[in-house]
Amino acid sequence: MSSAVVPDHPWLLPGSLAPTSRAIRRTPRDWVVDALAFLLAIGWVVLAFTDSVRPDPQFALNTGPSWLNEVDLVLGATAAAALWLRRRWPVGLAVATAPLVLFSVTASVALLIIVFTVLVHRPLPVAAALVGWHLLSSPLYVMLRPDPVLPFWATTVWTLLFIGAVVAWALFVRARRQLVLSLRDRADRAEAEQQLRVDQARQLERTRIAREMHDVLAHRISLLSLHAGALEFRPDAPPAEVAKAAGVIRASAHAALQDLREVIGVLRAEPAAGGAPERPQPTLGDVPALVAESRAAGVRVSVLDEVVDATAVPAAVGRSAYRIVQEGLTNARKHAPGAVVTVRLAGGPEAGLAVEIRNRWPVGGPGSPIPGTGTGLVGVAERVTLAGGRLEHGRDADGDFRLAAWLPWPAS
Repeated sequence: MSSAVVPDHPWLLPGSLAPTSRAIRRTPRDWVVDALAFLLAIGWVVLAFTDSVRPDPQFALNTGPSWLNEVDLVLGATAAAALWLRRRWPVGLAVATAPLVLFSVTASVALLIIVFTVLVHRPLPVAAALVGWHLLSSPLYVMLRPDPVLPFWATTVWTLLFIGAVVAWALFVRARRQLVLSLRDRADRAEAEQQLRVDQARQLERTRIAREMHDVLAHRISLLSLHAGALEFRPDAPPAEVAKAAGVIRASAHAALQDLREVIGVLRAEPAAGGAPERPQPTLGDVPALVAESRAAGVRVSVLDEVVDATAVPAAVGRSAYRIVQEGLTNARKHAPGAVVTVRLAGGPEAGLAVEIRNRWPVGGPGSPIPGTGTGLVGVAERVTLAGGRLEHGRDADGDFRLAAWLPWPAS
């Protein structure tokens, strides 16, 4: 389980998460709250001391020897001033002022504020121990400082009610702050997860584009290399053939640059709603044009089409089949120039779509071998696996190189 998100305001940390090793910077709201707490505590000190020294003890809050009232005045003022330290050392302040619970009248408000602080900002066991000390000390306090009007039990009940009210209020504030922290943490986590999903989707999309770029550009550039190799091999070819080959080279180069420009534009641009639609992706119906393009480049390609209903092939399946044929033709031009390439398409709904590209083992040809990235078959294998199909490639018993794939074709 990951750690909780630390909020900007360190005083809002619940329980033991509150920082104690560094100074806490008060916000303007903290200064206002601390000032009000101090004024409330010091105001009670003045009021309690004034009532304790009245000539008529019947109207005094508590009775006791005169010297105790004077000492209580000093202790109450000290406890009120110490409230400015409650944010940094709440537990230490509670321990230091614990003896005052037994006899001090003037420090009562300051002591309740300290209890409130510990309950809100420190672990519950520590707060429970402090509250227990106050509850157990209440009867002793009433015995040492009896009320001149109320009986013992009534004074004890009132004291316990005040402590209970402070405890209930503090627990409410504690629960509310922890709820706010939890909601803030959830919001931060949700935002981070949403950003992660966006980044993953963007990365997957760019990976898909890169794969498409490899398939398209490898096909185009292999055509360029094939025609350039033919011109190099036959420098004395008739001008018409040279012009035709140069035209094919120019057209292939222009198409490759156009594809590259579009891909780079997509990779650089951030996804935005309402943008220009993507180019239509090739399907099984575009395989004849792909074969014709290879034939125009001088590759001997034979096609055996045994598909039951080519128009009913799902777009995703047809696109995968197109890319497999494209990769097979590209590899044949690279590694087996001059060899006859056989493309076979077969299948139907429920039976699946079978794609097979076969050519003789490399027999050599004009020009130098066309370099490649070596990841074409890896990309085809990944595409087939994602589609739920199977892929086989390698040399068969007849000595031919065979690239065969089966793609699922669900019945409509």
